This record gives sequence, C-alpha cells and structure tokens, in this order.
Amino acid sequence: MAKPGRPGAGNSKKKGATKGTGGNGRKALEGKGPTPKAEDRAWHPAGKRKAAQERYIAAGGTSRPARGTKGGSGNRTPRSKAADDTETVTGRNSVLEALRARIPATALYVAQRVEMDDRVKEMLSIATHREIPVLEVTRPELDRMAGFDGVHQGVALKVPPYEYAHPQDLLEKVVDRGETPLLVALDGVTDPRNLGAIIRSTAAFGGQGVIIPQRRSAGVNSAAWKTSAGAAARIPVAMAANLTSTLKELKKQGVFVLGLDGGGDVSLPSLELADRPVVIVVGSEGKGLSRLVTETCDQIVSIPISTATESLNAGIAASVALYQVSTMRAS
Repeated sequence: MAKPGRPGAGNSKKKGATKGTGGNGRKALEGKGPTPKAEDRAWHPAGKRKAAQERYIAAGGTSRPARGTKGGSGNRTPRSKAADDTETVTGRNSVLEALRARIPATALYVAQRVEMDDRVKEMLSIATHREIPVLEVTRPELDRMAGFDGVHQGVALKVPPYEYAHPQDLLEKVVDRGETPLLVALDGVTDPRNLGAIIRSTAAFGGQGVIIPQRRSAGVNSAAWKTSAGAAARIPVAMAANLTSTLKELKKQGVFVLGLDGGGDVSLPSLELADRPVVIVVGSEGKGLSRLVTETCDQIVSIPISTATESLNAGIAASVALYQVSTMRAS
C-alpha cells in the first residue's frame, strides 16, 4: 500500500471544491451563460429597431414584424388587418373629413415641425374640443404608421375598424329620405385604391352608397380612406355576404341592376333607366363581371371608348357611369 504523500500515488478520496472557493472552478467551466439575442443588445441594429418599435407602441401604435425577423422582410409591407383592430387614416383631407364626421378617433398624430395650414389648424381645434389625444411624432414614425406606399402629409388619425352597413338598411335609408337610389356594387375589385376612388366618385355625382362582397374584395382600409379624400366619412359602404343574392333582393324591391362591360348590349349614352332606382355593378379590370352577376343584371352597359384602349380602370369606369346617370337625371 502506497504511503500518503508518495509521488505518483493516488488518493482514494473524491476531490471536491476546497473550503471557501464556493465552487468557482466549476462555475468558470460553465461560462457566462448564453449570448444575448441581437434585439436585446442596445448597440446592435436589431436592438435599435426594437427600441424604436417600443417607442412607437408607447405612442399608440400597434406591433408589427421588425425588418429582418420572421414575418417581416427587407421591404416594408402593409400591416395585416387581422393583426390590428384599428385603422390609420392618413392625408390632410381624409383626416379632416373623418374628424368632421365625428368618427370616434383615439389619437391624432402630427409630424414635428409640420406646415400649419388651415386644415391642420382645424384638425387640432376639433381634436382639442373632443379631447382626442394629439401626439407629436417624427416623420419616420408617421411613415411606418402610413405603411407601404402611404402618403400622410404630416398627419395621421387612429380610428376604429370600419363599420359596414347592411345592403338592405342602406336601401331603406335612401328611400326614407325620398331619394331615387343610385348605388354602386363592386364585383371582384380587390385594389383598395379603386374602392376609395369609387367612394369619392359616388359622393361627387350624387350616389348614396357602395356595396362590396364579403369575399374577394377590397375593404375600407387606410389606402381606401386616403384615396377617397375623406368621402369614406360621408358615403356608407355596405357588405354583402353574397353579391348575387343581394342584387336579386334589390331587384325584387324595384332597383334595376346595370352591369358595366365592354361588350354590353346598351351604350351608356343610350341608357333609358337613368331616372329609375339603379345599382351600377363594376367588375375587376382583368376578369370583368363574373358569370352569375352578369346573368343577374337587367342590362349590360358599355362605355364607348377608343379602339386603341382595351379597357378602363374600374374606378374610372364607375366615375364615367355615375357622371352619365347624374347628368341624365338632372336634364
């Protein structure tokens, strides 16, 4: 048996931490823990984006995927409506009209050093009178709020989700006012800017409302608000669970359904139903009217255009038809 302390001799006792070390040797082997995520490092670009996003949310904005993270990309993308229960109205005319219409806004955002014209002054006056919070933000923050391709002109307004009317209620209100119905229905129009332009034209030419289908259609979002130049605050938009069924119900109540199509059997200048209750149906620029909607129409009306032009944009076609009907009614 080896003597204790003999060179090369083993020790039968298990070696542990010596008294007073606190296991420092073992802790040194374990390291300092996992490396913090990039977004948790204040000096890292991802950390700066996270901090900017937190400031944006604190100012009343909503969460969105940061660029370069899962769910985002290098380019700014429109926010999903499912991820946000509010809409951002941008542009001076649109914001002012929304405030004038007393839409229950939750916050008015104004860019730093914004040019104070009469519209901005009226916005601030209305917001102050209605006790709507007014927040001063940087232009980059307004850019993010406006979304992809958004033009805010230095102002933005947070409003609740758009409340769609029911098609039947829309018609009854028009009749109750003693007016001759002039409505527009959209069949497969998916660009919200076209919807906004049609809402604006409907208001300009004496129409009382717009009907959109629940599926495969643009909705009243920030882009539609902007393009409508505030008309979305005055012209109701109704949502139909099924457009074909809704058009048939309107026909039963004496409304004539006129479909716009380049190959129509009636030329718009020769239309004889302009003074009757009508709903003008506009199809998508690519596919036009669907088969079921076409079969439901009382007349298919065409707009005379140059042979060098294949078709008209949905928003422009609706504007031309609305102008023609309003002109015929006035004569």
